[in-house]
Amino acid sequence: MGKGPGLYSDIGKKARDLLYKDYQADHKFTLTTYTSNGVAITSTGTKKGELLLADVSTELKNKNITTNLKVDSNSKLFTTVTVDEPAPGLKTIFSFIAPDQRSGKVELQYQHEYAGISTGIGLTANPLVNFSGVVGNNSVAVGTDLSFDTASGNFTKLNAALNFAHSDLIASLALNDKGDTINASYYHIVSPLTNTAVGAELSHSFSSNENTLTIGTLHALDPLTTVKARVNNYGIASALIQHEWRPKSHFTISGEVDTRAIEKSAKVGLALAIKP
Repeated sequence: MGKGPGLYSDIGKKARDLLYKDYQADHKFTLTTYTSNGVAITSTGTKKGELLLADVSTELKNKNITTNLKVDSNSKLFTTVTVDEPAPGLKTIFSFIAPDQRSGKVELQYQHEYAGISTGIGLTANPLVNFSGVVGNNSVAVGTDLSFDTASGNFTKLNAALNFAHSDLIASLALNDKGDTINASYYHIVSPLTNTAVGAELSHSFSSNENTLTIGTLHALDPLTTVKARVNNYGIASALIQHEWRPKSHFTISGEVDTRAIEKSAKVGLALAIKP
């Protein structure tokens, strides 16, 4: 495990990745190539029903500065400039979307042995200010995540979380949506040799009095092939298989079925990523 508590976004991430990452019902193709001077160019196409979405992105690295440019099918230009370690433990991120003149944002991240802080501010006259902080160590940490709208003078986000980590398990408890939702997640490594793990997430909404429970598992059939499965209390079951057929290139096939309406057609997703 890494040194220090990490950032607020890291709390519960292992369980979320196990339960939700790589599952999809769309068809997605990603191709990455590199120019002679090291610029990475990635083309992505996604078919969502009858809708076809595409984007092209480039990544240029120069010492500790990484510049990402992406153009999507709506002719929007996404620009992100990341300066890594201008000072020990510090990262600076500047981003904006053209032609949206109100999308500019500056973010600072700082990670220390006993703390992780991220703060961002929009580059507008009345910006949205974000702040998240975590204190603790790589075993126990507590944090908060806030967003304040200077135009209205109100908090738009107010979350808090507690994280406990051991060598083979991670448990977290979070209070979200200004106290309306409580989430508990659990991630446990069953067998490091086969990369077998189980995870669960329980969410309760106080306003609607609804509970959502999702449990899942991950297992490596071999060093290049991984299978995952999950099911929730609404009877939605999903599974996927991912195979790395060459270094950094893989394909993923995923499926989802409603076990309470088995007569309905299953949703099938396919993703192919190719890198040289």
